Amino acid sequence: MSKTIGVLALQGAFARHMQVFESLGVSTVEVREPDDLPGINGLVIPGGESTTISKMLVRWDLIEPIKRLIDNGLPVFVTCAGLILLADHLVNWDDLPRPGGLNLTVVRNAYGRQIDSFEASLEISIPGDPALSESPFNGVFIRAPRIVADGVGEGVEVLCSFEGHPVLVRQGNILGASFHPELTGDDRLHEWFLNNMVNAR
Repeated sequence: MSKTIGVLALQGAFARHMQVFESLGVSTVEVREPDDLPGINGLVIPGGESTTISKMLVRWDLIEPIKRLIDNGLPVFVTCAGLILLADHLVNWDDLPRPGGLNLTVVRNAYGRQIDSFEASLEISIPGDPALSESPFNGVFIRAPRIVADGVGEGVEVLCSFEGHPVLVRQGNILGASFHPELTGDDRLHEWFLNNMVNAR
């Protein structure tokens, strides 16, 4: 059966995610309101400006529907601002309206401002998946959030760390990255999400 990935398209780098999935032969749909959610087999919450996305989630009544889908096991892939929106705990910003679901603590924009953006060679280690482990993954960090090293809670698996802090995690049906894998030209992480989370459901 063909799969469809919904990509939250309220603000941010959603178009690039859609291009990657479509290059992998998967249909995508822009998610802007609750009526766009039924029928999707996975959801991406992309990078962007977390405060702006949060306000639009509230405006379009999307927080509770997304929470329900997460609770029901829908595979979700979040990057950068998406990681902030799914973090259960935010340092100095915990009142930000968001779905949550990831048992960890995140600091917004901890890697600096836009001008401080950088790329780093990441060693991703996923047991039984040589495609991701055989060569480094280029991580693009743009106003990136930082996962607090001692703020990773029960049930969260750290798949990659950088300078002592997790940058790629999985908790059940949620895959979270503090960087932008859609900007690298390397589709291995999107393909892993499809093969091991979406198609495995």
